[in-house]
Amino acid sequence: KTQLAFLALGGWDTHVNQGGSQGQLARKLKPIGQGLATLVKALEPIYADTVIVVMSEFGRTLAENGNKGTDHGHGNVMWVLGGGVRGGKVYGEWPGLAESQLYEKRDLAVTTDFRDVLMPVLREHMEIGNSNLAQIFPGFRSNQSLGLL
Repeated sequence: KTQLAFLALGGWDTHVNQGGSQGQLARKLKPIGQGLATLVKALEPIYADTVIVVMSEFGRTLAENGNKGTDHGHGNVMWVLGGGVRGGKVYGEWPGLAESQLYEKRDLAVTTDFRDVLMPVLREHMEIGNSNLAQIFPGFRSNQSLGLL
């Protein structure tokens, strides 16, 4: 039996006073970490058969803006947790922070399409076939195999 749960959590727009290790962003990240730890512990009996994906629809600019925050950016991060996840490492490419490596000279470049992360979860974990995946992600052709699961 497959079960899905979704959670939307707003309030991540840090255009002003984003802060460092004690700032606005850190205050948002701490409960996410604590919540994930609690969720993993609660799912312990079925954690081996669980995949958790944490993602956002956009990233943040690399450099701070004039209001001590960051603006909407391009590249982003996704977290994938679960009993069958080959974790403990960062997947994807790291192009670096040189201006020549940045998208529009201000954002981290997208090096991994979010669908390259979600497709193996759907295919391998949820056993969704290729014809259904083509309906979920119409026209998408994966360019990389991450080996997440």
